Amino acid sequence: MKFKEQMLRKCNICPRNCKVNRLLGERGYCNTGVKIKVAKAYLHQWEEPCISGSNGSGTVFFSNCNLKCVFCQNHVISQDGVGQEISIEKLSEIFLNLEKKGAHNINLVTATSYTPQVIEAIDIAKEAGLCIPVVYNTNSYENVDTIKALDGRIDVYLPDLKYYDDKYAIKYSKAPDYFKYATKAIEEMVLQVGKPVFDQDGILKKGVIIRHLMLPGLLFDSKKVIDYIYRTFGDSVYISIMNQYTPMHEANKYEEINRTLKEEYYDRFINYCYDLGIRNAFIQEGGSSSEEFVPDFYTFD
Repeated sequence: MKFKEQMLRKCNICPRNCKVNRLLGERGYCNTGVKIKVAKAYLHQWEEPCISGSNGSGTVFFSNCNLKCVFCQNHVISQDGVGQEISIEKLSEIFLNLEKKGAHNINLVTATSYTPQVIEAIDIAKEAGLCIPVVYNTNSYENVDTIKALDGRIDVYLPDLKYYDDKYAIKYSKAPDYFKYATKAIEEMVLQVGKPVFDQDGILKKGVIIRHLMLPGLLFDSKKVIDYIYRTFGDSVYISIMNQYTPMHEANKYEEINRTLKEEYYDRFINYCYDLGIRNAFIQEGGSSSEEFVPDFYTFD
């Protein structure tokens, strides 16, 4: 049985372990079928500088998600399912077309539930001459075996580490044991690609950037996340500390996060990171919290 069929016949791609037979049309928690569904593919300018560079990151936004974040800015694709079904061959063509347009990399956003199809698409594209780095951009609610299946195909991992305390992971993302699964997955990512490697223009060619989005009122939890990252990896990874939280989707149902992040708390957190010894980090200036940075997912290039 082919690798793809093995993963889809009794789906255990992510920690949900739904064990549905997607080959027969069954759908699990993420509502993903057997076909790839993509919402947008374009040159994205708003990633970290070493990812977007001057030309942009060749970003492919996949529909559906195994998290249900109440504040998700991409909820129209992650939870409402906006997107277009395409073949594996078409996805590989998209990769090659983005490279022709000058993309610094291929950036796979929330591709977890399509891992076996994406692996085939990468292999096809590389056989056809794809030579720019491939970035795996994930919420990190991953099974380690799924990340191991990507070994040799992914050059740069861009994982979130959202929460330390499980009560927040469950309350805001419906993701039990998030920290346990995410940290095991990230450790495998670092094992695969090693320390960051940049080209002469400062574009990341290989390595891991761990993202953490600060949420209002969760400064203590954010400190715990950073403590783990620096204690475990030191300077062998970069950390992207984001202040762009914007209360969207169902955040208005949770009074404590139905507001933007106070700048003083972000500054306090940055100082905490600096005092720990962290230097390999990206930080954001004030004003990053805006719906203007949310892509238009109703079009597909």
